[in-house]
Amino acid sequence: MFARTCARPGCATSSPWQTGFGRSDRKISRIFSLLRSYHLSTAERVSETSITLADVVAARERLRNSIYYSPCAHSQMLSSITGQQVFLKLENLQMTGSFKERGALNRIALLTPEQAARGVVAASAGNHAQGVAYHATKRGIRAVIVMPLATPLVKVTATRGFGAEVVLHGANYDEAYEEARRICAAQNMTFIHPFDDPAVMAGQGTIGLELLEQIPDLEAVVVPIGGGGLIGGVACAIKESNPRIKVIGAQTSRLPSMKVAVEQHRPVTIPPATTIADGIAVRRAGEVTLPVIERYVDEIVTVDEDEIASAILVLLEREKTLAEGAGATGLASLLQKKTSLNGARTAVIIGGGNIDVTLLSRIIERGLVQDGRMIRLRIHLLDKPGALAELTKLIAHHRVNIVDTLYNRAYYGVNLGDTTIDITLETRGPAQVAELLAALDAGGYVYSRVL
Repeated sequence: MFARTCARPGCATSSPWQTGFGRSDRKISRIFSLLRSYHLSTAERVSETSITLADVVAARERLRNSIYYSPCAHSQMLSSITGQQVFLKLENLQMTGSFKERGALNRIALLTPEQAARGVVAASAGNHAQGVAYHATKRGIRAVIVMPLATPLVKVTATRGFGAEVVLHGANYDEAYEEARRICAAQNMTFIHPFDDPAVMAGQGTIGLELLEQIPDLEAVVVPIGGGGLIGGVACAIKESNPRIKVIGAQTSRLPSMKVAVEQHRPVTIPPATTIADGIAVRRAGEVTLPVIERYVDEIVTVDEDEIASAILVLLEREKTLAEGAGATGLASLLQKKTSLNGARTAVIIGGGNIDVTLLSRIIERGLVQDGRMIRLRIHLLDKPGALAELTKLIAHHRVNIVDTLYNRAYYGVNLGDTTIDITLETRGPAQVAELLAALDAGGYVYSRVL
């Protein structure tokens, strides 16, 4: 939908989106003016382990020539569906496919020459790993990334492809994290946390500054939440520039660690769970990020697996945009009307697009089933010549397309002399499905619905 091009000012491949960085001086001056007006109250509230608007503005200067100024496109279709004026901030178009490289680069840029010479370490199974690997390697800095043993090969290969040394260790992220900390201490390297670091948060917050430039009269921002680095940085940038803009977080209901932390006013470790939003699958909210979120974020909502899958499919089918589960969580909350917004000019951050193609295939199939555009039936047939031909003739008569078949004479529960066929069908919707099932009933077929 949008080509990824060089963000360097004056580059021949630069697009109008990149020139936004070059035109931003007036906006930054206005933000600094606002910062001065908020200085006293902010200084009273923000500890030295947190961030301020000045930190985010400084991060933007560091990132200026290295990070893609991602487009923020208005969607007429999604606006109509959700009842909000929806703008999609497409961070899936970053070089590594995710917003994570903003925070990684800002932290790397703050290394002293001595720290840079010793190298950096990170623990991650996905986007943070690639962001650290890419930007450390570009600067000639050694990067060691510890990934769990079960990390998909495509992510391991991508991280190595960006130039990092990959260490596979542990059954889960927690064990990989402990190994990364051990390596860091043993080799006197610098650990780059995926979210619980003020510099990382400030880097992610540069998205908020861009949104203020890209959307006149912005009224709300919906942000995916994992450990809180993205929403913490964005919320600080937005609220310190214009406190009237609402900031809403969206988290998977499988791992609502930040929502629980806000409710209990402390980070809480919640039980492990699997989710298609693996990029925000964080069991414990950040110690650094939580106070920032409590200060600035207006609302946190949760969405379930089917709602996230549906949002991925909507983005792919309606917007021609590929998002991973974590990246689509914010949109899922709008599609399901989980927020308190009412007709607001709303930015939705599409945080990343690094999704496993096998998972994507399953999501598409599940979405089609939910929409009534795909069904799978197990149909009993007499085991005689012509039985299958009669069935397919009936199906064709109702203009239903056969996608896949599995013929099975040995299926348990089938009478001798009979057989079953599992048949996957593509339809135009629930009405056509009902019409076909009525025809099968009228024809005396015995069947059950598998999908």
